[in-house]
Amino acid sequence: MALTLGAVILNVPKTGPAAEFWSQALGFTPQAGNPDFLIPPPTARPTRLHLDETDRTHLDLWVDKETSTLEAEVDRLISLGAERVEDWTYPPDADFVVLKSPDGTVFCIID
Repeated sequence: MALTLGAVILNVPKTGPAAEFWSQALGFTPQAGNPDFLIPPPTARPTRLHLDETDRTHLDLWVDKETSTLEAEVDRLISLGAERVEDWTYPPDADFVVLKSPDGTVFCIID
Protein backbone atom coordinates (compact mmCIF):
# COMPACT_ATOMS: atom_id res chain seq x y z
CA MET A 1 0.00 0.00 0.00
CA ALA A 2 1.12 3.53 -0.69
CA LEU A 3 -1.06 5.45 1.76
CA THR A 4 -0.41 6.63 5.31
CA LEU A 5 -2.92 8.06 7.73
CA GLY A 6 -1.80 11.68 7.58
CA ALA A 7 -4.14 13.54 9.92
CA VAL A 8 -7.32 13.18 11.91
CA ILE A 9 -9.51 16.28 11.64
CA LEU A 10 -11.91 16.85 14.50
CA ASN A 11 -14.79 19.29 14.27
CA VAL A 12 -14.79 21.20 17.55
CA PRO A 13 -16.80 24.22 18.75
CA LYS A 14 -13.63 26.07 19.82
CA THR A 15 -10.10 25.04 18.92
CA GLY A 16 -8.37 26.65 21.93
CA PRO A 17 -10.00 24.54 24.67
CA ALA A 18 -9.92 21.45 22.45
CA ALA A 19 -6.20 21.93 21.77
CA GLU A 20 -5.53 22.23 25.49
CA PHE A 21 -7.45 19.03 26.27
CA TRP A 22 -5.99 16.92 23.44
CA SER A 23 -2.47 18.19 24.10
CA GLN A 24 -2.75 17.03 27.67
CA ALA A 25 -4.65 13.84 26.90
CA LEU A 26 -2.26 12.64 24.21
CA GLY A 27 1.00 14.39 25.03
CA PHE A 28 0.83 16.31 21.75
CA THR A 29 2.41 19.77 21.37
CA PRO A 30 0.80 22.69 19.50
CA GLN A 31 2.72 23.48 16.32
CA ALA A 32 4.64 26.76 16.51
CA GLY A 33 2.64 29.42 14.68
CA ASN A 34 -0.45 27.21 14.38
CA PRO A 35 -1.81 25.99 17.71
CA ASP A 36 -4.70 24.21 15.94
CA PHE A 37 -2.22 21.59 14.66
CA LEU A 38 -1.10 19.21 17.39
CA ILE A 39 2.19 17.38 16.91
CA PRO A 40 2.76 13.98 18.56
CA PRO A 41 5.75 13.29 20.79
CA PRO A 42 8.94 12.06 19.05
CA THR A 43 8.26 8.46 20.03
CA ALA A 44 4.75 8.44 18.52
CA ARG A 45 3.78 7.28 15.05
CA PRO A 46 3.71 10.14 12.51
CA THR A 47 -0.01 11.00 12.59
CA ARG A 48 -1.11 14.42 13.78
CA LEU A 49 -4.37 15.72 15.15
CA HIS A 50 -5.75 18.74 13.28
CA LEU A 51 -8.53 20.68 15.04
CA ASP A 52 -10.97 22.66 12.91
CA GLU A 53 -14.07 24.69 13.74
CA THR A 54 -15.72 24.26 10.31
CA ASP A 55 -14.64 20.95 8.75
CA ARG A 56 -16.31 17.65 9.62
CA THR A 57 -14.47 14.71 11.14
CA HIS A 58 -12.77 12.63 8.45
CA LEU A 59 -9.57 10.80 7.61
CA ASP A 60 -6.80 12.25 5.47
CA LEU A 61 -4.81 9.53 3.74
CA TRP A 62 -1.46 10.71 2.42
CA VAL A 63 0.05 9.28 -0.74
CA ASP A 64 3.59 7.89 -0.45
CA LYS A 65 5.05 9.75 -3.44
CA GLU A 66 7.98 7.34 -3.62
CA THR A 67 5.72 4.40 -4.45
CA SER A 68 2.51 5.81 -5.91
CA THR A 69 0.57 8.83 -7.19
CA LEU A 70 -2.65 10.54 -6.19
CA GLU A 71 -4.39 9.27 -9.32
CA ALA A 72 -3.21 5.69 -8.81
CA GLU A 73 -4.43 5.63 -5.21
CA VAL A 74 -7.80 7.14 -6.12
CA ASP A 75 -8.21 4.51 -8.83
CA ARG A 76 -7.15 1.72 -6.45
CA LEU A 77 -9.62 2.81 -3.78
CA ILE A 78 -12.43 3.14 -6.32
CA SER A 79 -11.66 -0.41 -7.44
CA LEU A 80 -12.20 -1.44 -3.81
CA GLY A 81 -15.66 0.18 -3.74
CA ALA A 82 -14.99 3.83 -2.87
CA GLU A 83 -16.72 6.58 -4.85
CA ARG A 84 -15.78 10.16 -5.68
CA VAL A 85 -17.83 12.77 -3.85
CA GLU A 86 -19.00 14.55 -7.01
CA ASP A 87 -20.57 17.63 -5.44
CA TRP A 88 -17.47 18.65 -3.43
CA THR A 89 -16.27 22.22 -4.02
CA TYR A 90 -12.48 22.21 -4.40
CA PRO A 91 -10.17 25.22 -4.05
CA PRO A 92 -8.28 26.11 -7.25
CA ASP A 93 -5.00 24.66 -5.95
CA ALA A 94 -6.47 21.47 -4.45
CA ASP A 95 -3.93 18.74 -3.80
CA PHE A 96 -6.55 16.23 -2.68
CA VAL A 97 -9.53 14.21 -3.83
CA VAL A 98 -12.61 13.59 -1.67
CA LEU A 99 -13.93 10.04 -1.70
CA LYS A 100 -16.49 8.10 0.28
CA SER A 101 -16.15 4.52 1.35
CA PRO A 102 -18.81 1.94 0.50
CA ASP A 103 -20.53 2.72 3.82
CA GLY A 104 -20.57 6.46 3.08
CA THR A 105 -17.66 7.61 5.26
CA VAL A 106 -16.07 10.65 3.62
CA PHE A 107 -12.26 10.82 3.48
CA CYS A 108 -9.53 12.59 1.54
CA ILE A 109 -6.60 11.32 -0.47
CA ILE A 110 -3.82 13.93 -0.18
CA ASP A 111 -0.98 14.28 -2.70
